[in-house]
Amino acid sequence: MKTLAELDFDNRFARLGDAFSTEVLPEPIDEPRLVVASPAAMALLDLDPAEAEQPVFAEIFAGHKLWESAEPRAMVYSGHQFGSYNPRLGDGRGLLLGEVVNEAGEHWDLHLKGAGQTPYSRMGDGRAVLRSSIREFLASEALHALGIPSSRALCVTGSSTPVWREKKESAAMVLRLAPSHVRFGHFEYFYYTKQEEQLKALAEHVLSCHFPECLAQPEPHLAMFREVLERNAELIAYWQAYGFCHGVMNTDNMSILGITFDYGPFAFLDDFDAQFICNHSDDAGRYSFSNQVPIAHWNLSALAQALTPFIGVEALRDTLNLFLPLYQAHYLDLMRKRLGLFSADEKDSALIERLLQLMQTSPVDYTRFFRALGDSPAADALKRLRDEFVDLAGFDSWAADYRARSESEGLPQAERQQRMHAVNPKYILRNYLAQQAIEAAEKGDYSEVRLLHAVLSKPFDEQPGNERFAERPPEWGKHLEISCSS
Repeated sequence: MKTLAELDFDNRFARLGDAFSTEVLPEPIDEPRLVVASPAAMALLDLDPAEAEQPVFAEIFAGHKLWESAEPRAMVYSGHQFGSYNPRLGDGRGLLLGEVVNEAGEHWDLHLKGAGQTPYSRMGDGRAVLRSSIREFLASEALHALGIPSSRALCVTGSSTPVWREKKESAAMVLRLAPSHVRFGHFEYFYYTKQEEQLKALAEHVLSCHFPECLAQPEPHLAMFREVLERNAELIAYWQAYGFCHGVMNTDNMSILGITFDYGPFAFLDDFDAQFICNHSDDAGRYSFSNQVPIAHWNLSALAQALTPFIGVEALRDTLNLFLPLYQAHYLDLMRKRLGLFSADEKDSALIERLLQLMQTSPVDYTRFFRALGDSPAADALKRLRDEFVDLAGFDSWAADYRARSESEGLPQAERQQRMHAVNPKYILRNYLAQQAIEAAEKGDYSEVRLLHAVLSKPFDEQPGNERFAERPPEWGKHLEISCSS
């Protein structure tokens, strides 16, 4: 294990030059204090978990100190925001401190969010508040623990620095990790500004650093685009299968690596609602839960447009046509497993759709339903779950078909439960749980944030003593309003 001083940097993105990013130093926040750290994320850098207890840890991730080999840069990009193209965005409150190479040879971006103003801040103050930093930290680590591709979060550092949103709050910084912070919007920026050499350099950078296997293909750029599409098809399938709503699927929030990225007004479904909108600012419901699939396809089309200098239009169209079938295959596979069905049957898709239609008209907790379905033999579980549905006749019909399908698997209940509990979490990051932890943290008590993080790090385990985190949310907890300013 390493100390902070022993981290090795290899800043590949910084070497692309000033057309891609601007050198900016972090603006420190006052009286830094560690709110929470992730030992699992620290392990990606080979960092000793004990380093989080050192005063220098909070000082570095609050902008007070830097490694000599770090090269803080604010990245420039553009993107389609709620369907409209914004020609120049960029890291308005974040900095790519540098890229750390671990002992396995992996590169990890250290991206400090809330690090102050940059040339891309526009009218913003460049700060992040404590509540949004905690939410992003918890979500990044919770999704990873669920098996959903995600950026990671190393730590949150709080401070006494005041910032103004709807009210006076305190500034904080969250240190994000990812193999890359390149977004769809990076390609769009150089395409629409007609910077052909820079667009080519960006594509070569992404190919060599992140998709080297594509270089051996006859058309490396097309192979890269297909890989990006396949990864995003799988990612969105995970979101839909586990009831995760991103909230702001702008192209500048879409990772070229197909990982969940840039957490803002996200939410997990409590009661199932296909039309659920988690972003209070999304008046038209563009990024509703049910729209995440077509929006992902739309965003990939925007990326495809930016790649037309390298790839023929027909080849791009043919590749784009693969998205929905790939998504559907991944989604069906995930939902089968959640239902305890580990072989394939042509009627499974209809069985899943019927269940979701029944859930849509009933106050059924999406996460708790699947967990309870595996707790006991199918017949017993269905009897207990029946009262949660409004359309009892419809449920009875579905239950009979599901029971027959489940019993056709021929699994002993102990094995069925083990398999189902391995994919159906008992604990998820509900908005009300995050809010309670945030309210305690804003009063200086970080114990609830740390406990919630620990619980969410083992979402499939029973965890005796922590059952309160798996309870059905109170009614007020289902209707919290989360906006982009969070």
